[in-house]
Amino acid sequence: MKPSKILSCAFVTSILSAVNIYGVAYATDTLNSGFSSVIKTTSTKTAIQKQTPIKVEIIEENGKYKLLRGGKPYQVRGAGISSTDLDSLVKFGGNSMRNWAVDNHAEPAQQLLDRAYAMGITVSLCLEFARERHGFDYNDEEAVAKQLAENRVRVKKYKNHPALLTWIIGNEVNFNFTNPKVFDAVNDTAKMIKELDPNHPTTTALAGFDKKALVAIAERAPDLDFISFQMYADLLNLPQYIKEFGFDKPYFVTEWGSVGHWEVHTTEWGAPVENTSTEKASNYSKSYSQVLEPYGDQAIGNYVFLWGQKQEKTSTWYGMFLDSGEKTEAVDVMHHIWRGTWPENRAPSISPIILDEKGAFDDVFLYSGQEYQAAVEVVDSEGDDIRYVWKVRAESSSDNVGGDPEYLPTVVDGVIKNQDAVIQLIAPEKSGAYRLFVYAFDGNNNAAHANIPFYVK
Repeated sequence: MKPSKILSCAFVTSILSAVNIYGVAYATDTLNSGFSSVIKTTSTKTAIQKQTPIKVEIIEENGKYKLLRGGKPYQVRGAGISSTDLDSLVKFGGNSMRNWAVDNHAEPAQQLLDRAYAMGITVSLCLEFARERHGFDYNDEEAVAKQLAENRVRVKKYKNHPALLTWIIGNEVNFNFTNPKVFDAVNDTAKMIKELDPNHPTTTALAGFDKKALVAIAERAPDLDFISFQMYADLLNLPQYIKEFGFDKPYFVTEWGSVGHWEVHTTEWGAPVENTSTEKASNYSKSYSQVLEPYGDQAIGNYVFLWGQKQEKTSTWYGMFLDSGEKTEAVDVMHHIWRGTWPENRAPSISPIILDEKGAFDDVFLYSGQEYQAAVEVVDSEGDDIRYVWKVRAESSSDNVGGDPEYLPTVVDGVIKNQDAVIQLIAPEKSGAYRLFVYAFDGNNNAAHANIPFYVK
């Protein structure tokens, strides 16, 4: 079915005419003057609360869509951020962020919006929305009404903030859904937002290009202003999916970047083979140059994933930074996309690990207590000295899905004899699945990483 009713809102208009195409750091005098009233007051929070909202709209001209903020085109140079690190986003050229929950305990929405406004960036706020896979029943009218009431409070609280860009109504509520009534609830929330806040468009973020969900949205959620997709390796197929489905509405891509752990080769014992940080950077570049940039008349905004770090299958799978703060090549790629130049000092490049003369696709089996050689090649464009850190961890046994929290497997001590480009590894005594990690640090807050799964007999 062609989703002709997905976008049926009366669009609103406006933008802060400040941000230069290559980064917030080049904001115009208009932006600076817009902040001056805030900076000069004794209470930044009070001043921001007195600001009127900056209107946002989506317009269509000859079948091409544009996102406007303050009445002028707004190019979203965005990232999904779960931490509080907005400084690096601005430094590398970003101008917008999205989160996954208004009530984020790491940083409440009010504090986040205030900081974002002071730094000249916008925020797409994600409203909490219960998922069927977590046990929520969308046939339970009382529970659905309670959720709507809670989100009404959130919308009333933040709707006038000048840093607000869009509302995201739920994150991946289509993941393994069976009850289409979830999209009735999404639509009720979109209608509620329109009543309270005519200044900011609404969307819902879908896991993948889900035809079943798109049909349900067309029938049940016509008050959404646009749709958002979250895709990884499959993002390269999005133009084909859109053409075949006849999807002719504007969209955001609210998560994209690395190849997903469900999209890769797995070993004989079921361990997914992770790309190196260099291979990941290549996928970021391809995704942008082949899908997001050439289809910008329909793909009117995007948020790269993840501007930070998290444990999901491994501690390095999705994060563009290490847990110790160093940036990887993926950040350099985004700097080049957003600013048009490469950073002054770039992250090292790294090859896949070779363990016992085998690669990850060879299904590496080792025997407990025996010694093996592992090696990696690293190239640093500035010739910086490289410091190597190798670690072995048990393979994650988490069966969580959809980004749900996972534990970090513990490090196996005493099995690595040296720290260099080539090491000697003693296979752990306990049989089972493991993963060997290597991190290459250049001493300038940059790093590369790779890992290889292996099985001990």
